[in-house]
Amino acid sequence: MKERGKGPCAGCKLLRRKCVKDCIFAPYFPAEESQKFLTVHKIFGASNVTKMLQELPESQRTDAVSAMAYEANARVRDPVYGCVGAISSLQSQVDSLQAQLALAQAELLQFRLLHHHRPPPPSSVAAVNSPTSKHLSAVNLSCDGGAGDSLWSY
Repeated sequence: MKERGKGPCAGCKLLRRKCVKDCIFAPYFPAEESQKFLTVHKIFGASNVTKMLQELPESQRTDAVSAMAYEANARVRDPVYGCVGAISSLQSQVDSLQAQLALAQAELLQFRLLHHHRPPPPSSVAAVNSPTSKHLSAVNLSCDGGAGDSLWSY
């Protein structure tokens, strides 16, 4: 529970009430974390937070407060979608990165196949003037449809 001598917890301080020995907020909203309680209170309301915490066994309350704080912060940033918006955004990033990875792997495969079938040049001077090097300078291995320069562009 709350330590005596440190004043009221963040919940009681905001609600302007006396912080009693068995205060439901004290273990989860210490005085130093007033912004955490303010945000949770703004989104869920103190009465609802109290009800949720009372319905849970003590072993699950810390996780519940953490989840409420996360959701409340997400709702402040995105009032319509909350944390679902954050999850959706992260999923879009994962999808985009997977597509970029697939393109990079395809480019790497093309690069390896191109160099695998080309015999090594006899000398560096001959390689600069060879038809193969002129062909390579015109090759663009970019598969991104113009979305950006490929690392393998010549």
